[in-house]
Amino acid sequence: MDDAHTILSPEAPAHESFTSAAAAVDRLEALYSQATQFLSDQFLRTVSKGHPGRRIRAYYPEIRLTVSSFDKVDTRLAFGHVSSPGTYATTVTRPDLFRNYLIQQIELLIRNHGVSVDVGLSETPMPVHFAVSGSAVAIPQEGVMDFSLRDVFDVPDLVTTNDDIVNGVMTRYDDGSVPLAPFTAQRVDYSLARLSHYTATDPTHFQNHVLFTNYQFYVDEFEAYARAALADRSTGYTAFVATGNQVIETADGVIHPVTKMPQMPTYHLKRADGNGITLVNIGVGPSNAKTATDHIAVLRPHAWLMVGHCAGLRNSQSLGDFVLAHAYLREDHVLDDDLPVWVPIPALAEIQIALEKAVAEVTQLEGYELKRIMRTGTVATIDNRNWELRDQSGPVRRLSQSRAVALDMESATIAANGFRFRVPYGTLLCVSDKPLHGELKLPGMASDFYKTQVSRHLQIGIRAMERLRETPIERLHSRKLRSFEETAFL
Repeated sequence: MDDAHTILSPEAPAHESFTSAAAAVDRLEALYSQATQFLSDQFLRTVSKGHPGRRIRAYYPEIRLTVSSFDKVDTRLAFGHVSSPGTYATTVTRPDLFRNYLIQQIELLIRNHGVSVDVGLSETPMPVHFAVSGSAVAIPQEGVMDFSLRDVFDVPDLVTTNDDIVNGVMTRYDDGSVPLAPFTAQRVDYSLARLSHYTATDPTHFQNHVLFTNYQFYVDEFEAYARAALADRSTGYTAFVATGNQVIETADGVIHPVTKMPQMPTYHLKRADGNGITLVNIGVGPSNAKTATDHIAVLRPHAWLMVGHCAGLRNSQSLGDFVLAHAYLREDHVLDDDLPVWVPIPALAEIQIALEKAVAEVTQLEGYELKRIMRTGTVATIDNRNWELRDQSGPVRRLSQSRAVALDMESATIAANGFRFRVPYGTLLCVSDKPLHGELKLPGMASDFYKTQVSRHLQIGIRAMERLRETPIERLHSRKLRSFEETAFL
């Protein structure tokens, strides 16, 4: 056959079976490295020498598992097992980044089902954009070269870059196998690239516990907390990462101002085991909240919490009071096509307990006295920042009928996406204004509020995460988040 009609690919070794999770991941890393190195080398050669006269292609590695028995496993676990006989498969990217996660998931499957896992190359091509994303190589825009890049290399494909698995739309691959993991390799690669763009920090820095906020004031307090933690090595924190991948390992480390802030400034207080805390300033609005959680979800965090400001809806509330969400009124509209509004978003006991205990610990109030500064109730999330200017009969009536105690523009979105992506979620808000009762968020009021409340609120969020860190992952990930047909991987 003429070279113009052939495909140049690296050697495709046969699948291998493993009963050691670590060995299986070693093999995944070797196959992935071979594919990315091949594509990077071929791309540089093509840029310098021109069209190679044939297509160049490499493939993602994959994991396959075949179970032949209906034997029961420990059903207390929300993950780590399959429900029926069959073949299960998933493509894999960045096994170096996901090494601990992959070992944990594979070990559970081997132990629970007493079978080996197969590792080899999949039939899913690896886009050249993702293959070179971790290097200094830049992909030129279409039209820069004298031939189309797509004529030679594979590019991102929406057929394999979607949320069909987590949305329950796709439950079986074309070859008859069942999805083993919630995301395909291309979907993960897409989000890793987006995270670097939106947060200006590398995905390798993200920690297992993620705090979302909607104000820069929390970032300033987070940095101050991080520096104090680095000064006290008994905390277990090893480094602090700021915008632009600036890393400091001591309390007096220097962080330089950046000339252009990313859309969602993100900061990481790291631990060696990855169980530190990441803080994301998503800004205001449900669109940003969805964007951030859409991409962070592929990292499979252990939990994420919203700690931001809200409008208090009850006259009995005071500025600075806390609201612990136990239900959500969803009027954000950004997730309606992925998760209909009739789907309930349940409160998760493990998260609720951690947050309530953290509030009690930081404020030194307990039991009935805690009710003086904290309400537990429904949080409404809307997509109209100036909702107060609407005809009051509509919005206010709905808020009253829902028994909502607070309103914001992000919390229900973050909780709903946590539910959709099977990531434990929670919300603790702080009342910054009471528009229905004549207390608007005005500059003078805001300044006093920020000075007195932000530090305490952030400390509560951090303490809650530290409590959750002490909870074994198999207990933290609730069966409430799992549907009838679930992937074995978390």
